[in-house]
Amino acid sequence: MQTLETLSKRIRTTEDLQAVVRTMKSLSLLSIRQYERAAAAMAQYHRTIELGLQVVLKARPPIPDLRRGEHTIQPPAAVIVFGADYGLCGGFNEQVVDYAFHRLQHEGLDGQSCRWVAVGTRVATRLEARGVQLHRVYSLPGSMRGLPETVERIIIDIDTWRTEGACDQVLLFYNRREPLQRSGPRMAHLLPLDVRYLRALADHPWESRVLPTFTMDQDALFAALVRQHLFTTVYRAGADSLAAEHAARLAAMQSAERSIADRLEEMNADYRQARQNTITSEILDIVAGYEVLHARKRH
Repeated sequence: MQTLETLSKRIRTTEDLQAVVRTMKSLSLLSIRQYERAAAAMAQYHRTIELGLQVVLKARPPIPDLRRGEHTIQPPAAVIVFGADYGLCGGFNEQVVDYAFHRLQHEGLDGQSCRWVAVGTRVATRLEARGVQLHRVYSLPGSMRGLPETVERIIIDIDTWRTEGACDQVLLFYNRREPLQRSGPRMAHLLPLDVRYLRALADHPWESRVLPTFTMDQDALFAALVRQHLFTTVYRAGADSLAAEHAARLAAMQSAERSIADRLEEMNADYRQARQNTITSEILDIVAGYEVLHARKRH
C-alpha cells in the first residue's frame, strides 16, 4: 500500500506533466495558425505568378507536347519528402513515406533508384529504414522565418540536378491539413511542368480588355516566373506540412491530456482513500489508548 507522501509526490509530478502538455497544446495551436496564414499568403502570391505566366504564354507559340518517347532512357526522378524533426506526432512520418512509395509505384518509378531528399530528421530515419539512400537531409526551421531559406536551398538543388542532367522529373510529397478533417499525404509534380496546366493558362481569357506587355527577354522572363512558381509550390508544401505536423501533435497532446486527467482522478481518489484510512487508523489508536487508560484507572 502506498503512503500519503508517495501518492502526494506522484500527484504533483502528474500535475507538472499536465501543465507541460497544456503548454505544448497552446504552442501547437499558435503554430498551426501561423503556418496556415503563411500558406494562404503564399497562395495569393502564387496567383500573381500564374497571371505573369499567362501573359508570357499568350505571347509564345502554341505549347507542344513535351512528353518523351516511350523508348527514351530517362534519368532517375528526384523525390523530396517533407516530414518532421521531432516526435509526439503519431504516424505523421510513416503515412507520408508509405504514400510516397505507393505513388512512385503507381507512376512506374523505382523508389530505390530515385534521388531522395528528406526535409526533417525523423522522416529521414523512416526513409532509411525503407532502404533508400538519401542524397540530402534538411532540418526543418523552427519558425516561418527560416522556411524561405530552406526552400531556396531545395530550389538550388533542383537547378543543379537539371543542369547536370541528373534528373528530369521532380516529385514532392508532404502532409496537408484540411479544414475539419485529419491531415493526409499529398503529391505535387514540380518538374516537368504539366503541359495541360500551361495550356490551360494560355487559353484562359484575360480578365481585362487589354493584355499587359513586357519589355524583357521572353525566355528569361518565362524562366524567372517558372522559378518563382517552383518556389511558391515548395513553400506552400512546407507550410502545409508544418501545420499538419502541429495538428497531429495537438491531437496527440489532447489524447495525452485526457489520459493524464483520468490518471489524476484515480490518484486523487486513492489519496483520499489513503488519507481516510490514515485518519481512521489514528482515531482507532486514540480510542484504543483511551480504553487502556480508562481500564487502568478502574483497577
